Amino acid sequence: QVQLVESGGGLVQAGGSLRLSCAASGGTFSSYFMGWFRQAPGKEREFVANIRKNAITVYADSVKGRFTISRDNAKNTIYLQMNSLKPEDTAVYYCAGRLGNVGSYDYWGQGTQVTVSS
Repeated sequence: QVQLVESGGGLVQAGGSLRLSCAASGGTFSSYFMGWFRQAPGKEREFVANIRKNAITVYADSVKGRFTISRDNAKNTIYLQMNSLKPEDTAVYYCAGRLGNVGSYDYWGQGTQVTVSS
């Protein structure tokens, strides 16, 4: 069973930066397609970014140019570097993983809170 644990959330002022981490255990991490999602209060969960096992990345338009997703297979970890943060980035951020490049995600972390003050 794969387990995902996020860390790195916190409170930051608008324009600031945070780096989220998601550590995986229990599976062959290098084979997994990984993603970041977020959910703000009263809103549905939304896609933020994903990264294939060959490191190809895709971003939501709302974060393109500000956020960077990366992976370190030696550490079984993915990262989300968030720069130029805005109050509308405030949400609980979740990492997720799946084996294939398409379909639903099989594994989810518990989430980490990111709060951006204006």
